[in-house]
Formats: sequence, structure tokens, C-alpha cells
Amino acid sequence: MAHLIEQFTDGTAAFVSARQDAWHRLGTVTTGCLTAAEVMQAAYLGGWEVRKEPLQTVGTAVPVAGKWATTRRHPKTGAREVLGVVGRSYQVVQNEQAAGLLEFIVDETGAHFETAGSLRGGREVFVTMRLPQTMRVAGVDDLDLYLAMCTTHDGSRQIRILVTPVRIVCANTQAAAFGDNVGEYALRHTGDVTAKLTDIRQALNLVPVYLDRFQAEAEHMIEQQLEWQLQAVAGRLWPLDDDASEQAFLRTMARDRDLRMLFEQAPTQENIRGTAWAGYQAIVEWLDHFQPTADDDARAVKVLTDGTTHGLKKRAFDLVRAV
Repeated sequence: MAHLIEQFTDGTAAFVSARQDAWHRLGTVTTGCLTAAEVMQAAYLGGWEVRKEPLQTVGTAVPVAGKWATTRRHPKTGAREVLGVVGRSYQVVQNEQAAGLLEFIVDETGAHFETAGSLRGGREVFVTMRLPQTMRVAGVDDLDLYLAMCTTHDGSRQIRILVTPVRIVCANTQAAAFGDNVGEYALRHTGDVTAKLTDIRQALNLVPVYLDRFQAEAEHMIEQQLEWQLQAVAGRLWPLDDDASEQAFLRTMARDRDLRMLFEQAPTQENIRGTAWAGYQAIVEWLDHFQPTADDDARAVKVLTDGTTHGLKKRAFDLVRAV
């Protein structure tokens, strides 16, 4: 299947959403607020009982040194299946722990679960919550605030927890880094993972500071005009080697053309046209909705779970605000 959201033979999908949006068209759409336990049930994420089991050869049962398999109980059949191969230090994080951590972090702020799902046949899981706060930049640009957690059961990626403003007009997920202010937290599946998860709540106490800085910088960008500098920023984000192939050169031309169109003509930039904030939004909109991928679902998964895209947004934010 082209998309990465896990689907089952009975036509259901391991995904739940509090609303139907442009990125996700599968799974269960809810109308009320869900608890962590209800999210686990609705998205078929509960009761997996992920384990780390020693590997051995099939024919002679010889142990494979230093290698373990992660397995889960399939949410539909109940059969035990392999998710990945990991090393000695890898520690399992259950789906219930991920959802419970988000619920623990936000406590009684009024946040509610927005989406949750399983990707790549259960190898990757994400849970997001919509925070009650909203943000308005310079009185013209509205953003919702989200807390997301992404984890894997095959050791392919770190656990990532991030706070992101989402620009309502085009569902762009924003990212910025300011010194030691926390907008994202990553940790390995090693050591005392439970203790690390507990420590995250304290680390995210800096989030209000992060959001204040983000809003201040965004409003500064709205006051600044941006013209030819957009292509220069793109050139620093995606540098092209002198000996680059013709195909790479053509991809660069196509991306620059898309960015210019988004900056100068896209209705999503109507209220901020010509500003540095619009330039940053053009880059983010390209990453969220235009960068080449197999399909829209694959692009949505990449935006949410791949730290590379989030890192590009942070880099773009820094480059544009420095113009």
C-alpha cells in the first residue's frame, strides 16, 4: 500500500482523529474528547504487549549474540509478530506509556487528544494532543498549538516529543529553536526510559517561554519585507554542488518555482504577502504539502515523524529571521 498508516484485512485502520483533515483520510473520526485509554482502543494501539525477545536460529536454536527481536500482539488476530531487530541496550516503550505521558504532561490544562495512529505495520506510533492555547501573530495570523509524541518499536528512530504551532489557514506545522528553550525533546530507547519520560515534564516547563519567543520573532518577521532573499535562503537550505547532476539542477529549479509561487500568489499568504513571515511560511508550506513523496499520506507521516523535516523548518526560521 502507498500510505504508511496501518490497515487491517477487515478494512479498519490503526488511526483515530478528532476531526477529518487534509492529511488523514483513514481511521476513526471522533466528535468528543478521548482519554488516553480510549485513544488506545479507538486507534487499535492498546494491548500490544511489546516485548524484547532473544534471537536464535530456526534450525538449531543457536542464540544470535547481541541481537533481540521486538514483537507485539497483533491488535486484530492476537498473534505474536516481529516488529524489528534491536541491540542489547534497547528498552521497550509501550503505546500506553506514550499516550499516558502526554496526558501526564498537560495534566488538567484542557488539552485533548487530536490524533493517534500506527505506521509501517506497527513499527512506528504517534499520538498528538491539541493544547487549549491559541496564538495570533500581529493580529492577522492564527495558530493552534499541539503536543506530539512519536516512538518506534524497531529501534529505527529516537523517541521524539515536540510542541508545534500549526498555522490554521494551511495546516503548516511550525518549528523554531532558540538557544536552550525547549520546542522539541528527543531521547533514546536506552537506559532507564521510564525515568527519562518522567523528566520530560520538567524539561517542557520551558514551553511557555519558547512560545513567547516564537510569537515575538514571528511578529518581527511580519514587519520585515522579503524579496530576492527567499531564493538565497532556499539555496542555503538545499545547497547544490558545482558538479551536481542535471536531475538535481532540475529539482532545484522546480522547488524554487514552487516557493516563488507560494510566496507571491498562494492564497495562504494573503494576509502576510511580501513579508519575511510569508517567506518562512512558503518554505514550510512546501515542506508540508509539496515536497516530493509517494503520496499525501507519506508526506504527512514524514512531516510528523521525521526529524529531518522538522530540522529544515528550524533552519529556515533562523535563516529568514536573520535576513
